Amino acid sequence: MTSTDLLPAFKTKALVRALRAGCQVVAFVALTLPLLAQAQETNADDSTVVYPADYFNQWRPITAQDMLDRIPGQEDSGPSGGGGGPGGNPSSGGRGLGSGSGGTEIMVNGKRTAGKNNQTRGLLDRITSDQVREIQIIRGTSGDLDVRGSGQVVNVVLFEELDSSSISYQVRGEYIQDDTINAGALASISGQSGGLDYLFSLENGPRYRNSHASESSILGDFSPNDTIVEETTNDNVYNTFSMNLGYALTPNSSIRFNGLYEMQDADGDVDRLTTDLTTTPESYLVERENTPNERDNWEVGGDYELTFGNGDRFKLLGIANENDSDRLRERYQVFPDNTEELNLYLDTGSVTQERILRTSYTTDLFDGQSVEFGIEGAQTILDSKLALGLLEEDGTSDPEVGGLTRQVVTNANSKVEELRFEPFVIHNWTVSPKMSVESTLIFEASEISQSGDVSNERDFEFIKPKVDVRYNITPTFQVRGTIERIVNQLSFSDFVSSNDNSDVDSNTIGGNENLRQQTQWRYSFNSEYRLPNDVGVINTELFYAAHDDVIDWIQVPTTDGSLVSANGNIGDGTEYGANINASIRMGMIGMPNLLVSPGLNVQDSKVTDPFLGIERRFRNYQRGRFTLTFRHDIPEWRVNWGAQYFDRTDGNMFQYDIGDIEFNVGEPRYNLFAEYVDTRGITYRLDLQNLSDNAQCRDRYRFAGAIYDGVLEEIESRCTNTGIELGFFVNGTF
Repeated sequence: MTSTDLLPAFKTKALVRALRAGCQVVAFVALTLPLLAQAQETNADDSTVVYPADYFNQWRPITAQDMLDRIPGQEDSGPSGGGGGPGGNPSSGGRGLGSGSGGTEIMVNGKRTAGKNNQTRGLLDRITSDQVREIQIIRGTSGDLDVRGSGQVVNVVLFEELDSSSISYQVRGEYIQDDTINAGALASISGQSGGLDYLFSLENGPRYRNSHASESSILGDFSPNDTIVEETTNDNVYNTFSMNLGYALTPNSSIRFNGLYEMQDADGDVDRLTTDLTTTPESYLVERENTPNERDNWEVGGDYELTFGNGDRFKLLGIANENDSDRLRERYQVFPDNTEELNLYLDTGSVTQERILRTSYTTDLFDGQSVEFGIEGAQTILDSKLALGLLEEDGTSDPEVGGLTRQVVTNANSKVEELRFEPFVIHNWTVSPKMSVESTLIFEASEISQSGDVSNERDFEFIKPKVDVRYNITPTFQVRGTIERIVNQLSFSDFVSSNDNSDVDSNTIGGNENLRQQTQWRYSFNSEYRLPNDVGVINTELFYAAHDDVIDWIQVPTTDGSLVSANGNIGDGTEYGANINASIRMGMIGMPNLLVSPGLNVQDSKVTDPFLGIERRFRNYQRGRFTLTFRHDIPEWRVNWGAQYFDRTDGNMFQYDIGDIEFNVGEPRYNLFAEYVDTRGITYRLDLQNLSDNAQCRDRYRFAGAIYDGVLEEIESRCTNTGIELGFFVNGTF
């Protein structure tokens, strides 16, 4: 039997499910549009939709995020469809602060936060609703915007009061499936004083997780091999302080600062029982793992803006951050008399530093045209270490690896550094009141060097053009076309050996010092129809991408000649698909405060596998996803409630490694929430996450040697459940 004979015929099943979901969305839209068209009104021919503060009064929002959740098309719909797995998500956007995500960007008073870890979206939960004057949905492009290349921009405009302040708080508790109860709290103060606006926030809370997994395996001759029952807990406690400051130096200049400091202490535990079915009677192996993990990270950022008398603008932005992580994995065999013996000691640590500086100058060329030119520079450094000790009868004890025998690991201790420079020019042209064009040209030059166990240095150069054309066919119907070249962000951890926490039979993942950036030419066509009377929004997208240097598993050399894989470049690939999303108020059935949001993603990809030479999809590539969310506000009761449904399209979602092939499927996920706002403005929220206790399952086909040898050794079937999560939140302001 060869490896290709093992691939199940899942294509038909996946196609049927995708078509069924697609028909549901199409039928829904087809039935509702004729009813909605009867109430159509013509608005001003403008690409910006404005929601004043009094629009939200009936819902009694507490924060700016509460307000945004009531706008059709802007509510938080949870996870979205995605592309590949670790090492190189083919759908990910480009790097650089000016690249734009292609999705929705958030600004406050026309400015984004000068940060990556401390971003603007997180601020909305800490800005009180009484500070918000209006929310703008900007659908066009403009040289006046702080973000470029985004599908849509949300600008939260605050009142310009001389002196004001507000304190918001949140206390919360959560209940996890192993009967663990945790509590957390968040407090923030925000306001204005003269030309200064400020926001300080302090948060303490848990990120506790518990999962149960069961696995059964058979040998290559289909005889029973073993079963595994495993329980994993991760008790993560974090403390976070963040701040955002802005000051108007003069009527034409302003400066902003933001900062973040976070400490995390995560203690993980694994209890594992393996039953060997190849012996008579059956034999048992009891193991436990202890995985303490400490992580500290900080970030500071700032930007300065000066507007000249002729309208030209100068901007300077800088960011610096650091992430320190130390993780220890100790595995013990537990004997019947409750004594233990350490058989694995894996110590990994990393320090990641990033510094970014960007400056630009914007000027008007002609009426309706502006140009921004500037340069961005970045330095990224990863300093990584790894020490592995195993139990060997005749080995030499080393106290630095828990008294076990130190193992030689290729590329275990390395420092990776990238220096990147990007001169750029961006041209905005308002061709007519209905049409705008944004053209971008970026030249990227970078140098990646590696020292330590491996020494290597390489230079890269890329030209990254982009054209974004938007046309308002009517004031409510916009189409957009985008062509761009994207250089995907590298994961520096792929350059060095690291811990493998996905396979109990494997301790480490190899590093690849020759990894290069994955690039793509991406073509997309979008349409947005805003239904009359603020009834809702319907968005569609068609996309195609031609990828170069796709990142996936490849075989890398080792000092002992063993078969080890690491992320590497495997050649060219393609990706294509469609997204349909709607967000509609159900006024046609007499429920205008019921906001229903269905969404459908259908996609596919193609690349040549480096081990088998066959044509397949990208690693762990999702075929699509169907989502359905709703929020129902009942203002007279001060209540709102809603639910979320997520179901990905399973089928042929594979991962090909040097010694095994994995196939992944997952069950749907259901979430439910309910909120009550009392007369004092205090919100009480109940969250029920993962009501379906959805199982995520994996079949792994192991081979003797490499998969291209075609000698099947074992088939594993594993399913993991994380259980229902119950959360209770109390939010208020004063």
